[in-house]
Amino acid sequence: MDIILLQDVDNLGYKDDVVNVKPGYARNFLIPRNMALVANRSNLKALEEKLRQTELKRQKMLAEYEGQAKKIEEATIKVGAKVGTSGKIFGSITNIQVADAIKNTTGVEVDRKKLKLQDEIKSLGTYKAKAELHKDVIVEFDFEVIAE
Repeated sequence: MDIILLQDVDNLGYKDDVVNVKPGYARNFLIPRNMALVANRSNLKALEEKLRQTELKRQKMLAEYEGQAKKIEEATIKVGAKVGTSGKIFGSITNIQVADAIKNTTGVEVDRKKLKLQDEIKSLGTYKAKAELHKDVIVEFDFEVIAE
C-alpha cells in the first residue's frame, strides 16, 4: 500500500515521501496517528502542489540570502577592541562581536553560531571569517580589528 508521510518516521522515510508499506501497518498504526495519508490520486495531487509551493518559497529565500551575502562581501566591516600599549588587544575578538559589527555595518543579522572565525584573534589587523546564511549560501569575508 502506498502512503504519503506527514512527518518523519524512523526506518521508513521523511516528511512528504511516498513509501510502500504493508496495509495493516498503514491502516492500524500510521493513518490513525496522523503520521500518513493514503496515496490516492487527490492526495498525490495535493502533495505535488505543496512541494511546488515549498520550492518557490525556497528559491525566493535563497535569492534573499544571496543578496545579503553580497552586502556582507562588499562592506568594510570593522570591529573595535580595547588595545594595550604594545598593540595587543585585551582578551580576544569573538564571533558575537563580529556578528554585531556585521549587523551595525550592513543591517544583516547573522547567527553567531553560524559564524566561523579562521583564527583566534588577539591583535589588530585584517582577518577572514565565514558566515552560513543558509545551507546553500556561505559567504567568506574580511573584517578589520581596529583600536577603540
